[in-house]
This record gives sequence, C-alpha cells and structure tokens, in this order.
Amino acid sequence: MKNTLYMVIPCYNEKEVLNETATRLKKIYSKLIKSNKIHKKSKIVFVNDGSKDTTWEIIKELHENDDVFSGINLSRNKGHQNALLAGLLTVKDYSDMVISMDADLQDDINAIEKMVDKYLEGYDIVYGVRSKRETDTFFKRFTAESYYKILNFIGGEVIYNHADYRLMSKQTIEELAKYKEVNLFLRGVVPMLGFSSTTVSYERNERLAGESKYPLKKMLSFALEGITSLSIKPIRIISGLGVLIFAVSILMLIYIIVRHQMGDTVTGWASVAVSVWAIGGLMLLSIGIVGEYIGKIYLETKQRPKFSIKEFINKTN
Repeated sequence: MKNTLYMVIPCYNEKEVLNETATRLKKIYSKLIKSNKIHKKSKIVFVNDGSKDTTWEIIKELHENDDVFSGINLSRNKGHQNALLAGLLTVKDYSDMVISMDADLQDDINAIEKMVDKYLEGYDIVYGVRSKRETDTFFKRFTAESYYKILNFIGGEVIYNHADYRLMSKQTIEELAKYKEVNLFLRGVVPMLGFSSTTVSYERNERLAGESKYPLKKMLSFALEGITSLSIKPIRIISGLGVLIFAVSILMLIYIIVRHQMGDTVTGWASVAVSVWAIGGLMLLSIGIVGEYIGKIYLETKQRPKFSIKEFINKTN
C-alpha cells in the first residue's frame, strides 16, 4: 500500500479563500510526505460546484503551478452533497484514502495528520468531530442537538457533532458507490457501511473569508433531506398517530353518549373549534410529509445522474 491520500474539497463561489486554503494544505502535505505517512503522489482536489465567480480559474491556476493540486469542474451547481460525492467517486481509483472537508478552513486542518494516523492503525473511516460548540449561538446549538436526536430516533446512525470532515479508505468508497439512490445523505449513509471506524476531535474555527453557503433556509432544507432520506419512520409515526386519534375519538363518542343519556350535555363551540383546527392541522402536516416521500420516489424512478463532470484536471505522473 502506497498510502496515497487524496483530499476532496467542494467549492461554490470560494474565490476569497481558495489560495489561502491551498497554501495551508500544501504545508500539511509536505509535512506528511516528509514523515513518510502519505505517498508523494498524494493530491488535493478542489471540486467546483458550478461557481459563478472565478473559482474554477483559480483551481486551474493552482493546478498549473503545482502538481499537488487537481480539479473537478461540474457542469452546473448540484449542491454540496453531490459535489462531494462526485469528488469521492472520481478519485477512489487513484487513492488509498480520501479526506473530505470544506474550503472555508472552519475545519481544523491539523486534524488531518490525526486522521491519517488512525488510518495507519487500521481504521477504514475516521470522523472529524467537533469538541465543543461554544462559538455557536444558543439557537444553533439547540437546533443542532435536537436534529441529531431526531435523526437517531428515526433510525439514522449519525455521528454527533460530525459534518462531512472525514477520512474514508478506498474500500469504503467503493462500497459507497453501490448506493444508487438520488437522495443520498452522506452523513447518514457512511455510518451504515459498517466498516471499522473511530473519531478525532477538533475545534471549529471561524470562516476564513467570504459568506456562509448555508443560511437558515438551506440548513432547514438540508435537515429535511436528511430525515426523509434515511428512514420511513416519520410515515409510521403518522400512522400510529392516526390510530391514536381514532381511538380517542371512539372514547369521546362513548363519553358523549353517556353524558347525553344522563341529561348532562352542554353544547359549546370552543371544543368543536379546537378539535377542527387540531385535526385539520394534523392532516395537512401528514399530507405534507407523505408528499415529501412521494416526491422522492418520483425523483428516484427517473434515475437522473446525481452530477455531471465537465472536466477533470489531474497530473498523475
């Protein structure tokens, strides 16, 4: 085994940070190569996810100036998860291990060596896990913790405080390639692979420059994607809730009949109005959740490709 390491870094409008990211990662690579932990043919691969700025031009310039940098140019913006998957599947035949991370340097690059060390110890998957969330607002901490709990409740084997900063061996990526569904939520699917895994902790930094690519609207959409992609348990919860409401309605019917026979009935609009609004809201929510699953089935049946690679620049000599 040559211990060739490829890094996959999805980029969308990252012109402000790319050069600095490349400089810092090159230093880490030089250190790892000098210590014989990774092979000298290891690469840093930037995946351009249909950026509207000069991101791809910068990637090409980096590639021309230094063989350690490679680039994948997608034909259009396909979203972070698909861009990441495109990178993983493209480089799996060139590498022994792959580390994925974002381009904004919020993930501590000093954890890269720790991940490689864990791989050399025999682990196939190494998850980068945040040691604390003190820099996050209360709202973000609360929603993040709640989201992990919900995912685990519905059967998703997600790693707490882990995003997409991880090391995967060649074998695990080959297994990942067998997952053909369109709605692929990597944070939930990778733990399903079942290979030996461990974690390394790190402190998340502030974004180096530019704006966050995950505002609240995108985060909510991503959260919903994760929940509905991993399990059908939400539909089963709705079914169970429907049975419960039906049972309560039977009990209420018996109660009303008994009260009527006792001559102690009191007509009131409040209870009726509350019941109508509660049941109406529940029905709309249920229809919406079922609709999400039907929509996903619709997309899966089309079997459209998750990404299209326009260009792959990589000097392997």
